[in-house]
Amino acid sequence: MELGKEVLPLAVVVMGVSGCGKSSVGAGVAARNGMRFVEGDQLHPAANVEKMAKGIPLTNDDRLPWLDRIGAEIKTAQDASQGLVISCSALKRSYRDRLRQAAGGRLAFVFLEGSRDLLLSRMQARQGHFMPASLLDSQLQTLEPPTGEVCVVTVAIDMALDDMVALACEALKSAAIKGGFHAG
Repeated sequence: MELGKEVLPLAVVVMGVSGCGKSSVGAGVAARNGMRFVEGDQLHPAANVEKMAKGIPLTNDDRLPWLDRIGAEIKTAQDASQGLVISCSALKRSYRDRLRQAAGGRLAFVFLEGSRDLLLSRMQARQGHFMPASLLDSQLQTLEPPTGEVCVVTVAIDMALDDMVALACEALKSAAIKGGFHAG
């Protein structure tokens, strides 16, 4: 069973702090299900990218226009009855709720969770990414884990990428079968 065909229109946000693998897992989930993948970082206003590149954490006010752009991408895909997978840190519940509102409630999240040490080692190994490892602690402090929220599946990042993608797809299918993706 493919996600996109079973529960369209479906949007999936792959979320977590920087370095957790949002882009890689998101692209993998999208490819396995014939859905489009959007790199959420590409939707950041230039001022946000510049700020983060300088090691300055974003504020709520910085993030809201970015979240609205991500929400607009989700809404556009849903209006066209197309499945979409998009990466977005979505660190706070209020941010996730803002995205849920844009999606009319028909939205799932894949939360990529890992230890600070593993996240830091991944961030330090990245080449050419604007987000410096120095911002990891501010992201971890901002993070409100989505424990108990509707339509959220959690995947540990301490495994191979293919295993993470497979686990995310299976968990999403299970939630879809249970009817977990309907507005509620």
